[in-house]
Amino acid sequence: MVSASRSTTILFMDFIFLFSPIYEFTNWVLRLTILDMDTENQYNQALDYLYSFVDYSLKHSSELAKADFNLDRMFALMSLLGEPQTKYPIIHVAGTKGKGSVSALCASALQAAGHTVGLYTSPHLLDYTERIQINGKPISHERLIELVEEIKPHVAKIPKLTTFEITTALGFMAFAKYGVNAAVLEVGLGGRLDATNVVTPKVSVITSLSYDHMAVLGNTLALIAGEKAGIIKQGVPVVSSPQKDEALEVLIRVAKSKNSDITLIGKDVTFELMESSLTGQTLAVHRPPSTVKLQIPLLGSHQIENAATAYVALKASGIPITDEDIQKGFSQVQWRARFEVARLNPPLIFDSAHNQDSFEKLSETLDTYFPGKSVYLIFGASEDKNIPGMFAAMKAKIKKLIVTRADHPRALSVDHIQGLAEQAGVESDAVVPVKEALRHALDLSMKDGSIVLSAGSMFVTAEVMREWKSLHDSTNLE
Repeated sequence: MVSASRSTTILFMDFIFLFSPIYEFTNWVLRLTILDMDTENQYNQALDYLYSFVDYSLKHSSELAKADFNLDRMFALMSLLGEPQTKYPIIHVAGTKGKGSVSALCASALQAAGHTVGLYTSPHLLDYTERIQINGKPISHERLIELVEEIKPHVAKIPKLTTFEITTALGFMAFAKYGVNAAVLEVGLGGRLDATNVVTPKVSVITSLSYDHMAVLGNTLALIAGEKAGIIKQGVPVVSSPQKDEALEVLIRVAKSKNSDITLIGKDVTFELMESSLTGQTLAVHRPPSTVKLQIPLLGSHQIENAATAYVALKASGIPITDEDIQKGFSQVQWRARFEVARLNPPLIFDSAHNQDSFEKLSETLDTYFPGKSVYLIFGASEDKNIPGMFAAMKAKIKKLIVTRADHPRALSVDHIQGLAEQAGVESDAVVPVKEALRHALDLSMKDGSIVLSAGSMFVTAEVMREWKSLHDSTNLE
């Protein structure tokens, strides 16, 4: 006869045996959760480290104008790191507008050709690791943590490094460490003294030039072009998007002084739009003696120009790639917040326009795809932007301006922007935070079917995109 205590013990052991799979599974999930929390804590600590240095993207224009931009620190850091930027062929892209789109197109085509492709861009929209991508995917938080730990002792040896310089070095390291065999680099600011300009690329690309960051780059197109042309290297081919004469003269002169062949899109190589709809565009690029037909999902006539520029840049780079690779890669490219139609009825559009020239292109694109429709414009801007110029480009389409402010130190106050709107004769509502600005604009558009458009500041558009995703996920909006 079994005693009562022994019976209890046997029953307990049977219980444990019976439910041990559940116990093990629960324990596994708990361990994963703890590990995930630990990774996110370390990731946030890595970001805290990066932001502990001078970050000129967060500085006011008056401080930016006094910044100590030079390449000595970057060259010193590259030397300590073993020159990772020399380990793979590079396409280097500068410009005022279009440089991100051209970079994304080039990277997508190279990936379609079977290359392992690094893409370095700035700023990010939703997550810091978007700046460093391999084959179209941001590096993982774990990899950024590892890279930051690896770079710390080298950074400690070089005074006055900036956040952007360190991040650029992390991109170079990631590409060398994780098997990249072709890379596309977007210049951050200017070109001549930008942290990316420690490379000798296979081709230097200069996209459309217009007025922006004038406190640093100069207040004429010639001065701005001179800074952008600083990426042109001795004997390295150059590809330029269509430019105004004042800028073009500078680019041609610098290319000649560097013995660099320059191909001018719109002159040496021509292009034409064949078809356009909300699902994408088809263009033909005439590069004597041949013509190639390309399809892109990116919308707007300026993206036709960008696609032609990217095509010629890829051909000039000498990196192995066929027309078929380019056609496939261009058709699959993803580049967010470039006239991104998030919803059709009523329309909701995310855009990155943030100067007068890009607002003029945005207005043209609205005419193409949504003729006659008015806009509720969710708008914020940094303090160094030509806001009256942006309003002038879009005034005829703005039904109401929804003025808001991103969580960013360079963002202008809503009162200041509203004052400028009043001077421009544009009706406005002030709504903060961005979350409420989006809800207000959506409510207004539901009543009359007008477009909700976010533009003026990448930081505002990023917050709008984040809030839209949250709202969409919680309410299953279509």
